Amino acid sequence: MRIDIITLFPEMCDTVLDESIIGRARKKGAVELNCHQLRDFAFDKHRRVDDTTYGGGMGMLMKAEPIALCFESLCEKLGKKPHFIYMSPKGRVLTQQRVRELSELENIAILCGHYEGVDQRVLDMYVDEEISVGDYVLTGGELPALILTDAVCRMLPGVLSEDICFEDESHYSGMLEYPQYTKPYEWRGIEVPEVLMSGHHANIEKWRYEHSLLETARLRPDMLEKLELSEKDRKLLHENGLD
Repeated sequence: MRIDIITLFPEMCDTVLDESIIGRARKKGAVELNCHQLRDFAFDKHRRVDDTTYGGGMGMLMKAEPIALCFESLCEKLGKKPHFIYMSPKGRVLTQQRVRELSELENIAILCGHYEGVDQRVLDMYVDEEISVGDYVLTGGELPALILTDAVCRMLPGVLSEDICFEDESHYSGMLEYPQYTKPYEWRGIEVPEVLMSGHHANIEKWRYEHSLLETARLRPDMLEKLELSEKDRKLLHENGLD
């Protein structure tokens, strides 16, 4: 898979993407990540990519032409149009399901906004979807773009050691992840649940499923509405005062 990020701060993005699991995957070729300096496509002497808004108002707006030229250059290199995403607080909030869908694409391009946003005409002409990482506003689109890139990359073959690394995690199954423990067995008077020490895999899986359900009910009850709960599930929630 190839992901291209169009940004005013490519060095910032590269610094993050060169580290840890994503950095190792990038080095071994499990994913191709490229960061493009938008100012390289602004041809006035000051390399400006923003201007005042028509109709008045505070702040500056990113101009359409540099973005269009950068994206068109990318399309020419690829020989086709990648799926183009604009990171925007107006977009659909990112979910694990959408991450899974995006991870199946061959090429993604991500536009990082700044200032008061982007000229609507370039969005209408080129962008396939707008994605938000939450209902709040940041100073720029780089952090959201890096979040999206990280979430998508870790779903790709060869990035994590095994698929089970993400299949057991929060949101993948529609529930939050169960509690986990490591050594020592007893810490400040609190012991690891005995079932996890038993070596009985069926009982451990049962415990993990039940505690995933309980964690979801406690912390994200809104997620339960999307689950098909069995009578046994409903009884467990009732017994724990979570129905």
